[in-house]
Amino acid sequence: MSLQPQVVDAPEERSVFFIGADSVSEEENHHELILQKGNALASEDCLKEAIDWFSAAMRYGPVRPGQLSTFVDCILRNFKRKAPGPDASKGQSREAGEGSGSGPFDCPSCHSFLGEPVTVACGHTYCRRCLHRRLLSKCELCSEPVGGQEKVNVTLCGLLEKWFPGDLKNSKTLSEVDAMCKRKRYKEAVSLATDVLRSDPHMMAARLSRAEAHMGLKQYRLAFEDAEFCSRSSCSAEALFRKAMVLHEMGQVDESLQVFLHCLTVDEDFPGAKRQVEKILCDLLSPADGNVKVGLRETTQNTLPHLRSKALVADARVPAKSPVQRQHQQQLRATSAHNVDNQEKRWESVERPGLSRAQSLRMHGSGSGEEGLKRVSSAPQLGDQDKGSLLKRKLSVSDMESYVVDSGSSKHKKQGVEKSSKQQTAKANTSRSVPEDKLDPNDLECSLCMRLFYEPVTTHCGHTFCKNCLERCLDHTPQCPLCKESLKEYLACRKYTVTAVLDMLIKQYLSQEFAERTKTHVEETRELSDLTKNVPIFVCTMAYPTVPCPLHVFEPRYRLMIRRCMDTGTRQFGMCISDPQKGFADHGCMLIIRSVHFLPDGRSVVDTIGGKRFRVLARGLKDGYSTADIEHLEDSRVEDGNELEKLQELHDAVYEQAQVWFQNLKIRFHNQILQHFGPMPEREADIQATPNGPACCWWLLAVLPIDPRYQLSVLSMTSLKDRLVKIQHILTYLQSIPNN
Repeated sequence: MSLQPQVVDAPEERSVFFIGADSVSEEENHHELILQKGNALASEDCLKEAIDWFSAAMRYGPVRPGQLSTFVDCILRNFKRKAPGPDASKGQSREAGEGSGSGPFDCPSCHSFLGEPVTVACGHTYCRRCLHRRLLSKCELCSEPVGGQEKVNVTLCGLLEKWFPGDLKNSKTLSEVDAMCKRKRYKEAVSLATDVLRSDPHMMAARLSRAEAHMGLKQYRLAFEDAEFCSRSSCSAEALFRKAMVLHEMGQVDESLQVFLHCLTVDEDFPGAKRQVEKILCDLLSPADGNVKVGLRETTQNTLPHLRSKALVADARVPAKSPVQRQHQQQLRATSAHNVDNQEKRWESVERPGLSRAQSLRMHGSGSGEEGLKRVSSAPQLGDQDKGSLLKRKLSVSDMESYVVDSGSSKHKKQGVEKSSKQQTAKANTSRSVPEDKLDPNDLECSLCMRLFYEPVTTHCGHTFCKNCLERCLDHTPQCPLCKESLKEYLACRKYTVTAVLDMLIKQYLSQEFAERTKTHVEETRELSDLTKNVPIFVCTMAYPTVPCPLHVFEPRYRLMIRRCMDTGTRQFGMCISDPQKGFADHGCMLIIRSVHFLPDGRSVVDTIGGKRFRVLARGLKDGYSTADIEHLEDSRVEDGNELEKLQELHDAVYEQAQVWFQNLKIRFHNQILQHFGPMPEREADIQATPNGPACCWWLLAVLPIDPRYQLSVLSMTSLKDRLVKIQHILTYLQSIPNN
């Protein structure tokens, strides 16, 4: 039978749907169009319609799990809205976090003792287990991406070993359990995890690792008991994920799907959960028989009822089926109906109202044992329409209730167990406090400044320093001061985030020492903030008020100087030219930092503009760069009316002369001046409006080709008249030179 491409217009869907095609390429195009339509409906939260379209797509060609990402997002949004008490579930997770994971020595992800703590780039600290097992893709506290390449925090690890040796020993034993699981030594892993749980029955990480080992031994019931205990106690994403994996291995695909979705409501970025949902959906929507190919016209009639009438119109253009073909189609329908009936009964036995999960599991497990549980793949195969309707049923509100809360007396019993478990876990964690006899301020001392940490920052190599100390070291070399590991990437991003745990420990347990350290820091900062005393001086070139002055900063001493100007908030420093006898000239100009662009190797491009002029009173040196006590210069005001009128006439004459000179410059010089200094400032109405006088004078002084010493003499003048006369003489001299 040859089918011609038929176009079915569906205005309500605003799409074009092809009924059939002879070529493979056209079939692929049809398949792609159906997927696009399914994704479009999923993005608009049309779940039921999306299920129909994805069912049709799978009948017409294979669909990879990764292509169902938008579909999964749609299901998850509907799940969050329709599941009873999704906010309560989130609240339960938050309650678990506050009760069992809110302590300073607990991992924000698994809520267990930190043990082998690792500080990530955002400044928050997690246990090594969570990072190495890739249990989180972004920080649970601030949502920043997590790299997972960082090493153990040396300072914090030493503190935990000193304060809580027993807890740290259990954490290291748990690392051995995980290592055994990786080597598939499951029996030894179970035995070792059980030993840990004898000393700490509420160590969730140990139960989850033991559940993984039980799964490796195919002891699904034991694995489920551990996973269920953890999901009741903490409702963490990892506990729910492990529980869902156990249910899937036991063949309880419907419950595993819903628990995977619950896991994603707790943490929508939990690694692996979304992928598992995609795989389950592929299995649920896959065609009944890969060898049976039904035309897309029939798929349209059976699976997409809203297009059924359109497809029937197209039937008139398609040749009639032979009696053999009609008989084969009737057999398919009968088989599909029989399969639907069998599958409905099977799901009813799993989801029968009034049965708890444990009862449901016992019903399916009786008679066959744990290892004998059959997978859902052995169930009768269904057609697209039947699988789509079953999937809708699995995602309905009534079915979601079956796993969120148990019915009858078991509900109250379960709530009591959860409450008791949480209370015991919270009690165990809140009792963990720093022993006073082991508290030593020297353990929290920076190895660079030999003082108590102030704004402690931990590098990815695991070493901690004061923020200012680390930045100062990186000014000289992009290596860790202790282990010499390269910090080029760390320097490039310049993300010096304070390590939250250490900062909190210092403020909470060493409050008096921290107050003294803060006082010292404030005094040092106040000293740096004074714009008349010990002002930092950049010895380089001439600078003028209102004139831009871009700088390339590469010397370590000036890197430190610029950073201090930014940190103190002044964003200002002095600029002077060099002097052979005194080190730098007696007069200069303040520069105001407008922006700083840091380069990956530590250098920076600083955009500045001239501010006030100053005279040097005393010279000094601080950390390698020059400083000075200064006084600011201002122009003397002219109050007499006749003198002010003559001054205005002089200003106007110099301005017009400057315009003529600038316009007569060669185009090359003209463009260079425009590129570096911008256009000549506009004529000002009040020439005494600012302490530095008209901006055009300083622009001319910057662009005129004269000796820096002569420029310096003009900069130091406090008489506008004298300054205008000097500039007029320079312009007259330059205009007398033939323009070659």
